[in-house]
Amino acid sequence: MDAGDGSPATSPLDAVAAAFKSRVVELQDLVLARSMFPATGVPDLKSVDASVTAMESQVQDIRRCLQEELDAIPKAKKLIEWSLKQQEKLQHMLANLPSGMREDVFATHFEQSSSRMQPECFNFSSSVPEYNECELKIKEEPVAAPKKGRAPAPRWYISSEELDSLSSYMRGRLTLEKVNIAINEVASYADVNAHLVTCPKQKLSADVFDKALELRDIAATGAVKGKPFFLEVDIKGPGLKLDNTGKAILTVLRHLGRIHETRIGHHRVFLLSKQA
Repeated sequence: MDAGDGSPATSPLDAVAAAFKSRVVELQDLVLARSMFPATGVPDLKSVDASVTAMESQVQDIRRCLQEELDAIPKAKKLIEWSLKQQEKLQHMLANLPSGMREDVFATHFEQSSSRMQPECFNFSSSVPEYNECELKIKEEPVAAPKKGRAPAPRWYISSEELDSLSSYMRGRLTLEKVNIAINEVASYADVNAHLVTCPKQKLSADVFDKALELRDIAATGAVKGKPFFLEVDIKGPGLKLDNTGKAILTVLRHLGRIHETRIGHHRVFLLSKQA
């Protein structure tokens, strides 16, 4: 066999030999280094090993924290999205809130927090007028504070665009302020009824006891169960009365999907819709 035939076979062998020789040299250097510092070599190596282990643990902690932050990003984005939608709803409500209803809205808010604090006056931002406690109007039929675990009745106000979209014969002489005042008023009726339905019997006064029992029977029906409602007999004004204007307002609210009507027994029952 000539030299040309043997060269390819010896090349891998030479590589293995060279690698083995290099490994032997490294082991010799390590043995030499260990023999040079026999007293301090092992403790130093243990100290280095401990430091490296601690660093690896810290790196793992950092990686775990980063992963937790990455997992929380989608939740934070969804929370921001929900907050922006809620902000748009509140801005829409504030833009379409009639000036005559501001005192009622603020009064309801203050009544709920009156058990915690009773300041003499409240200052709001420049975009909202200042109201003193003495200026707040007392309603003829006060709204019961929402019971814990029960949301207040929805107040889904209409916009000027919705009112303008109605036909002239349906809109008549109604104004945005009149309709939204009526929405606030019927919501207060629903809050009172919900309070009477959930209030313990021993806490009911004699003048509302029979009405509360009747409301509970109505609230237990399939068409009404779990929904805020008021009765036609609840409509007493001043913002909504059973006159021609009041009937026109009820027609508009039904057409715009703010209320739905049903009849239970001899009662005409109105169900309030929630904003989608």
